[in-house]
Amino acid sequence: MTKTKDTKDLSFEDAVKELDDIVKKLEAGEASLDESITLYERGVALRKHCESQLDAAHKKIEKITQDANGNISTTPLDAE
Repeated sequence: MTKTKDTKDLSFEDAVKELDDIVKKLEAGEASLDESITLYERGVALRKHCESQLDAAHKKIEKITQDANGNISTTPLDAE
């Protein structure tokens, strides 16, 4: 197995691609037990990384509203 990047250095898209590749390898059942365990551990780390990035993106999303006078304001999406 090649040396892998630290998950913090991966973009969301790269992490999802690598996670998809890991799932395909594990589903194929061609990896040894040791390699399967290593792949699984990497997959868990990638999943956590992706969830963290999604959570951070979700917190940045704002709802844009316009009042009767035409004034525009934003509020966090979760403020409802």
